[in-house]
Order: sequence, then structure tokens, then C-alpha cells
Amino acid sequence: QVQLVESGGGLVQAGGSLRLSCAASGRTFSSYAMGWFRQAPGKEREFVATISWSGGSTYYADSVKGRFTISRDNAKNTVYLQMNSLKPEDTAVYYCAAYTTAQAMGVPHYWGQGTQVTVSS
Repeated sequence: QVQLVESGGGLVQAGGSLRLSCAASGRTFSSYAMGWFRQAPGKEREFVATISWSGGSTYYADSVKGRFTISRDNAKNTVYLQMNSLKPEDTAVYYCAAYTTAQAMGVPHYWGQGTQVTVSS
């Protein structure tokens, strides 16, 4: 079992930055790929970024590429999402997710409770 707890969400003006953190506990964190997803009001949950177990491979949604950076610190069992140049359309609940594979494949197996990010124009 893996428990995921997100933090770092909040209200920010357009053009600003936020860093989300996701602390993991339970099974061996460093063995698994991790990801960030988001869900805006009235919309489906969507992929934002994933990172492999070692941090060597990262993937981003086109909508955030060049603005967001996913990273991880396996010594701290934590994954991060640095969000720069935020836009109002980035407003959503952001979810941390854990896969049960070293590379992000298929649907994540574990989910956090989510953290709200609101970007004002």
C-alpha cells in the first residue's frame, strides 16, 4: 500500500509560480514511476506529467510543456511539480499518483487526495 499526501497548492496570479509536493509512504517509493494529474471543474481528470523511478525519464502534457517541471527526491520519498508562468486555465485540483511499474505505464494504482491550485487573471 502507498499513501500519497500533496501540499503546496493555493491562489496565485497569472504569470506566477507554485511548487507542489507529494510525500509518499508505504511501499518502496523509489521503485515506482510517479505522476501528476489535474481536474478542472466540469472536466475530466487529465494527465500533466510523469517521471520514471530514477527520474531519468519525464513526460509532459503539451499544455504544460516548457512551464512545468516534475522531479523527485527518492531519499525524501517526495515528488515535486514546479509550475511557472501559470495561466488561469491551469486552475484545477492537482493529484499525485503512483504507478506500480518503474516506468509510467497504463493507469496509476495509487492516488493522493488532491490539492487546489487557483490562478487568477
